[in-house]
Amino acid sequence: MNMDKNQGLSYRDAGVDIDAGNALVDRIKPLVQRTRRPEVMAGLGGFGGLFHLGQRFQDPVLVSGTDGVGTKLLLARHVNEHDRIGIDLVAMCVNDILVCGAEPLFFLDYFACGRLDVDTASAVVAGIAEGCSQAGCALIGGETAEMPGMYGEGEYDLAGFAVGAVERAKLIDGSRIDENCVLVGLNASGPHSNGYSLIRRILALSQAGLHETLGQSSLGDALLAPTRIYVRPVLDLLPHFDIRGMAHITGGGLTENIIRVIPEGLGIEIDTQSWTAPPVFEWLAEAGGVSKAEMRRTFNMGIGFVLVCPTDQAEALIDGLDEPARIIGRVRPVPTGERVSYAE
Repeated sequence: MNMDKNQGLSYRDAGVDIDAGNALVDRIKPLVQRTRRPEVMAGLGGFGGLFHLGQRFQDPVLVSGTDGVGTKLLLARHVNEHDRIGIDLVAMCVNDILVCGAEPLFFLDYFACGRLDVDTASAVVAGIAEGCSQAGCALIGGETAEMPGMYGEGEYDLAGFAVGAVERAKLIDGSRIDENCVLVGLNASGPHSNGYSLIRRILALSQAGLHETLGQSSLGDALLAPTRIYVRPVLDLLPHFDIRGMAHITGGGLTENIIRVIPEGLGIEIDTQSWTAPPVFEWLAEAGGVSKAEMRRTFNMGIGFVLVCPTDQAEALIDGLDEPARIIGRVRPVPTGERVSYAE
């Protein structure tokens, strides 16, 4: 490197471009503004995001969740599509806190890269803003970290966290679930953001291209479909039905997530004939030679969110949803032994 001895090294010489970071902030300000809620007290650019709870909650419990999107990022980078992955980031956080009955209030993101590409980062934040809009929460801040040597050319990683609130008296913790309850499943949009290390291994072994036809879409569209955000439909149901537990079907699939909200002494029986898994899961099982048990423990199999309610409310609850849903199983007594079973 030729360098004027009188000038010395700059941060840009070391690989960090402060001007690019400032340009990114300017570009994303309109995106952030679209997610603003009345409770937000400051604009983008401060050292901390300010949010005032106001008088909406009498005895609020704050609920927080953090997550990333895993190696699904590598597929997004492979096809050079970065605008949808931000929706996944928001969804993975807000769906988790929704399980407690919490309304997501605000969200912050963390974007780390080796060299900041303003176009790529702007596309990612556009997706994050879209996810926040779908969830009704405000994007009140974030962090962009440019770390040369940590990430290679074009590489980046994402993390985020959401904070929500619920009245203490309305907190949903699964404690009132009993053997008279059933499981109501809401459709997933695809694998969401889980199991992508296995998915990428299957893609490599099968030598399949993401452009290949799969059902009504391409394999790439099926694998990169953003994680569904269940906030609005579920929050609309809560005042009208006795929802005693909820589960976001993420890593661990159907086998490990629903049982997390079921009290000891009870188990669940899942009726696999009650819904048809999207074609992408059949393709993954066949192309990778993956067993049924492994598929159910890794993927959501087409059910992204589960509500647990009394049997006599299930049909009315399903009718109250403006989207496909169905009873996928039931709660049953299990004094000892395996707590999760499948009815084929």
